[in-house]
Amino acid sequence: MGAAIAGAFLDSGYATTVWNRSADKADTLVECGALKAADLAAAVAENDIILVCVLDYPALYELLEPVRETLSGKVLVNLTSGLPSEARAAADWARGLGLRYLDGAVLAVPPAVGQPQTQLFYAGEQQVYRDCAEVLGALGTSVYFGADPGSAAQYDLALLGILWATLTSALQGFALTGSGERLLPFAESWLTNVVLPSIRGAAKQVDSGDYGGAVSTVSLNAHGLAKMIQAGREQGIASDLMTPIKEFLDRRLADGFGQDSLASIVEVIRNPGAPRPAGPVRHR
Repeated sequence: MGAAIAGAFLDSGYATTVWNRSADKADTLVECGALKAADLAAAVAENDIILVCVLDYPALYELLEPVRETLSGKVLVNLTSGLPSEARAAADWARGLGLRYLDGAVLAVPPAVGQPQTQLFYAGEQQVYRDCAEVLGALGTSVYFGADPGSAAQYDLALLGILWATLTSALQGFALTGSGERLLPFAESWLTNVVLPSIRGAAKQVDSGDYGGAVSTVSLNAHGLAKMIQAGREQGIASDLMTPIKEFLDRRLADGFGQDSLASIVEVIRNPGAPRPAGPVRHR
């Protein structure tokens, strides 16, 4: 990812200094016009904007702590994937060093960096974002989520969750039908005409808290999902992905909300440890 980011800056005409713990990994970028720093201290000294993309936050600290005395007054744009809590801790750490800090996330694979359809999320001090927005535009379409440094990571993880759950569900379908390509055209139509409108409707219901008047109810989906799990077992394929969803539905059903919409299971997701209603339950 780091090479793709540096390459996008070079393609946009920005003078770019590169440094990598494996020195030979920067050679291709040097051939494209990048300046190869002799060490990290030199890379930091020669630039006002420092962009870091490493495996995790501990790796970030391991890199920058040895040069901490040279960081004051510079901008650190951290595109390392992590938790919202890690992003907030990193912002506090950077503030203590006199760094101006932006936390960010790249919502793409390396070959897509630099393309206009590629989104990058940023969070942190608004003035820092404004000062860097033009330069960061070389990487794709920038979205600023506000002053909370953890908000970019929060939205990144939310979208990754949608990706992982959707893709894994498709793989389960491929296993159930015995073919990916045969199911694919039906899956594309299903996603476009049923799943995406359902997500839009669920978003409104989650924000309003109104789950009534449903056509696709908790009760109906609990019954249908049980069949899918059983079909998988009969065919000898794993149904583990669907089991937690069935448990959410069963809990909602047991709590008396069988006639609420499928979106209402968000209440179980948001409050997994909430006490069950005492005495007779209310059925809606």
